[in-house]
Amino acid sequence: MVTDVATEKKPSVRRRIVARLTGRRIGDAPPRVGYRSLFAIRDYRLLFSGLTISMSGSWAYNVALVVFVFNATHSAAWVAAASMTRFLSALVASPFGGLVADRRERVRHMVTLDSVALVLQATLAVVAALNGPVVLAIALAALTSVTTSSYDPAARATTPAVVGEEHLAAANSAQSAVENLSIIVGPAIAGLLLLFSPPAVVFGVNAATFGFSALVVSRMRTRSRASDITEGGAAGPLKQMAAGFRAFVSSPPVTLLAGFSILASFVYGTDTVLFVVVSRDQLGTGSSGYGYLLAALGVGGILMAGFMNRIAAARRLGAIIVIGMAVFCLPTALLTIVHAAWIAFLLEAIRGAGTIIVDVLAITALQRLVHPDIVARVFGVFFALVLGAISLGALLMPILLGSVGLNTTLLIMGFAIPALTVAAYPWIRVLDTRAIRELSAIEPRIAVLQTLDIFAGATRAALESLARSAAEEHVVPGTVLIQEGAEADDFFVLIDGQVEVVAAGEAGVEQSLGVLAPPSYFGEIGLLEHRPRTATVKAVTLCTVYRINGAGFVEAMTVANLSPTALGRVQARLARTHPSASLTFGQPTSE
Repeated sequence: MVTDVATEKKPSVRRRIVARLTGRRIGDAPPRVGYRSLFAIRDYRLLFSGLTISMSGSWAYNVALVVFVFNATHSAAWVAAASMTRFLSALVASPFGGLVADRRERVRHMVTLDSVALVLQATLAVVAALNGPVVLAIALAALTSVTTSSYDPAARATTPAVVGEEHLAAANSAQSAVENLSIIVGPAIAGLLLLFSPPAVVFGVNAATFGFSALVVSRMRTRSRASDITEGGAAGPLKQMAAGFRAFVSSPPVTLLAGFSILASFVYGTDTVLFVVVSRDQLGTGSSGYGYLLAALGVGGILMAGFMNRIAAARRLGAIIVIGMAVFCLPTALLTIVHAAWIAFLLEAIRGAGTIIVDVLAITALQRLVHPDIVARVFGVFFALVLGAISLGALLMPILLGSVGLNTTLLIMGFAIPALTVAAYPWIRVLDTRAIRELSAIEPRIAVLQTLDIFAGATRAALESLARSAAEEHVVPGTVLIQEGAEADDFFVLIDGQVEVVAAGEAGVEQSLGVLAPPSYFGEIGLLEHRPRTATVKAVTLCTVYRINGAGFVEAMTVANLSPTALGRVQARLARTHPSASLTFGQPTSE
């Protein structure tokens, strides 16, 4: 039962750095990581389809709600009240929504949210069809906002398990592109429907999109583990939500990278007011120009989405975010001398490309750096801060315009934010350098993991994660590393020395099953099969092992394909101790 794996020459530092930048295993052919391979993942196609249809329906519903409220009241104040009620509901509910998403199995949770939103929107359609009370309509809209506030954290937290580390940037880019496209397509659908039908029809269509989303998402096979975050019932909701805030602020990379996305959201909030004045006073396009400028931001985001997977593989992500912020803000200053609508549209498209760089890299960083058990809560905090930043920007812009005028405001928004991000660059550079230094420190562990057949299908990012979690231990002869019948907890990699495997198995008679020599591994059967240990493993000589947390190991193997060689080896090991048992762990369910 000795594992004989040929050792390869240790790769040069330069080759290791190239492997880090490209996200591939050393010696591999260039991987086919892109949108085609992303959408080959069945579960992601289902998740993406549900998001696309539901999001487009929601943007159409936004327009219809404004039309319904205004037609019923003929009051701009009522329209503002409807919008602010929905917005503030989402702002307050978002952190709590992230908490709920962590406490429940996330796919089932998303299906439940879609179903509740369907009922609320169907009820709103009935209220609108019967010309019911506007207050009731606004209340139903607010409840829909509260319900859906938990959906985005759940979806973002589910994405890594569905697509794996190597596809994260592409998945986030695709979802951001859909968000931008929905801003354009949704209102256009609403406008077309409202030409021939009342707002109640649009509400009904939106209800149907939630139903479609519930149907397709329910077919996903990927499942998350509901986290016990109550500390045995001792931690209340506020304390549980505080864990999300602490996780958000305790990691400098998370705080800094997400902070740029929040800053970009503040700028977007200023745009929602600034575009009205620019369209009227600078471009002469009246109120219609406002919608064109917002649409241009969406077009730029869509065009840039196709390049984000390559950008996310770059070495200095912090520097790229700084550049993205500059691209998002600097064109605003040029609007002081632009009076042609088409040039303004082009400038806003360029700005849209800049903001998607910032948003995608920030969201990808959150998904990669935050522990899976609290990632939904962190996203709840993140989205709440994004909504708050948008609100603050919209509130401050009229004050700034009234104080210094349009041109000075454009210059401030064009140059002040990029100057702020450049000032923060030294901290970003430190984080980038630290990340590269940490990677160099774990390269020897990665090199060992790469020689093991069980990780033949693992991505570079997954190997990095396993290497970071590996604890190096030196054990003396006679030390029992695994006890037969005990609960499976950790996975072991033997890098020096020899261990003996003994088991009583089904026969009930203890016997030696052989000696393992490095590089080899053990402890995988109990973890993959969710069963007690099937054998005892003890050190024969002075040994050095890597101890890897079992949950992290299982997560990596769920995303990766277990190679036929490794699958055969695991089955053979199980057959020696429990010949009547069959291996149930196979290919990942997300493919």
